[in-house]
Amino acid sequence: MNQENYKPASSVNNFTEQLIRYRLPVLLLVHMTIFSCVYWLAFLMRFTFQVPEKCIDLFWQGLPTVIFIKIVTFYLLRSFHGWWRHVQFSDLISLAKSATIATLSIIAVDHFVLQGQIPRTVLINDFAMTVVVIGALRSFWRIWDERIAPLDRSRLRNRALIVGHNHGIAKMAHLINGQYNLGTRIVAMISDDSSKKGRTFSDLKVVGDLSNLPSIMGKYRAKTLFVVSGTIPAKALRQLLDSGVDGDFKIKVLPKLEDQLRGSDKLPIREVSFNDLLKRKPVSLDLSSIERLVHGKTVLVTGAGGSIGSELCRQISRFSPGQLILLGRGENRIYEIENELRDDFPSHVILPKIANITDETRMREIFDTYRPDLVFHAAAHKHVPLVEHNVGEGIINNVYGTKVVADLSNEFDVERFVLVSTDKAVNPTSIMGCTKQLAERYCQALGHSSDTMFISTRFGNVLGSAGSVVPLFQKQIQKGGPITITDKRMTRYFMTIPEASQLVIQAAAMGNGGEIFVLEMGEPVKILDLATDLIRLAGHAAGSIDIVEKGMRPGEKLYEELYYENEESLPTNHDQILSSYSREFSYDEVESQVNQLIAMAYKSPGRIRASLKKFIPEFAYEIPSKKASPSHVQA
Repeated sequence: MNQENYKPASSVNNFTEQLIRYRLPVLLLVHMTIFSCVYWLAFLMRFTFQVPEKCIDLFWQGLPTVIFIKIVTFYLLRSFHGWWRHVQFSDLISLAKSATIATLSIIAVDHFVLQGQIPRTVLINDFAMTVVVIGALRSFWRIWDERIAPLDRSRLRNRALIVGHNHGIAKMAHLINGQYNLGTRIVAMISDDSSKKGRTFSDLKVVGDLSNLPSIMGKYRAKTLFVVSGTIPAKALRQLLDSGVDGDFKIKVLPKLEDQLRGSDKLPIREVSFNDLLKRKPVSLDLSSIERLVHGKTVLVTGAGGSIGSELCRQISRFSPGQLILLGRGENRIYEIENELRDDFPSHVILPKIANITDETRMREIFDTYRPDLVFHAAAHKHVPLVEHNVGEGIINNVYGTKVVADLSNEFDVERFVLVSTDKAVNPTSIMGCTKQLAERYCQALGHSSDTMFISTRFGNVLGSAGSVVPLFQKQIQKGGPITITDKRMTRYFMTIPEASQLVIQAAAMGNGGEIFVLEMGEPVKILDLATDLIRLAGHAAGSIDIVEKGMRPGEKLYEELYYENEESLPTNHDQILSSYSREFSYDEVESQVNQLIAMAYKSPGRIRASLKKFIPEFAYEIPSKKASPSHVQA
């Protein structure tokens, strides 16, 4: 590269970096200049631009006092803070407030110190011109971003519409229009309510409703439709995706208004995700009860490196625990979540511990040293087909490991023990489901005679967790297919990792011991529909990628259940959590079953299944018949 060509670019970059670095001193200097000019302009206006000689001397005498008072007032009232390009009406009110206080202060100093030398008309003019000039300069940057810069056709490559009919949605549209480097401009609004057509919100007009979306998009030559997360039902969003494929335009998702611009001056835009299509309302939390549960406590999370465990740690950290113990046997994952939490919560006490929950000696050492107040037990083998092929490991980890942690929680007077269970524990058809059912039984039975509150939580499949079907389908789509599903009739409950973790903590705060809390999972989703949705989200037309039905694997069943028939399901004070009171088992009975299983963990899988059938009569294990060849499914 030519040296002469290199230096200017480097100089520009260095100048920009220095300008940002010394932004506050630069703003102080700019305001001092403006205040000086405005003060002189106030004299010119007072004397109709013919200022007498003696008044010029008066100007120079009062100038240092005026500038000093204004600079101090504006600084103390934080009128130098914030970026001018994002000025709002509230900023202009703050400007008027600062100018008013500064003017009153100048009048007081002039009266008591300068013996009233400055003409009152000059001070009134100075106040008015300060508000007008600085307000105009600050507003100019936003007007430039939102009105003038987008007129540059070389930058404006993409016209767009936004779904909504209120001022909050219009505000988000203006934020996007202000990011003119995106090359996108929202030109109108479109509503899901036909009665709103023709109304205007912040200069954006509602031009129609979703029923005739393709024609409206074509009329306005729009290539993108923005949707705010959570503002329209999943069914309507699916219809929009279908319309987008047919009409050759894209759907983009914006965050909710209350979630936007957290630590950034840019509005994040993303593609539609499968999470947006779940048939369930958003999770709401009782933050005060969770804070009372967690704040200042020593919290132990087992399986802290896993999908659920790590998210539990993130959510728990929001409520300032006294100590957070990250326990797991995979050093890399514990290292990753430890570093993440230390970056996000530098003042927290984070204690990473590498340990296997089946190692009673090591676990006792940890309990004895730290005396946890709360235990969230998320460590488990959860992958159904793998546990079917490794029966002994599933029993040792899921049953014996739970027994070790539960017994130590009881021995060391833990306040609350929360077991993360699964809907596969209900009428199980797999070894994994049976192990979680026995884990639930053991915790409930132990809780009958313990001061520790033992609480269990059940939920379905977690999107994005290790072993989730969604990443598998996405990889198959990237390769051009086919997508392989087990059975076109199969349904599953789905929940996101943050939702599941939040509701586990909420259930822990609500429990009094003995409950099995069942998280409200919305409507079950057909695996075939899931595959079809992911194809659509990838921008492919329906039928463009084959979906192949290959048959069910060992331990799988067509649909999941959240309750046993004889379990009593009761509402709680949280509308997304139900409390299930299960059949009671005596501790002696359950302990005997658990000890028998542990003793035969590495015996014949057939013997183990026979014992499980005896302990859990609902256990319905069948080896699925093998299909001669995969069958194609019409999506």
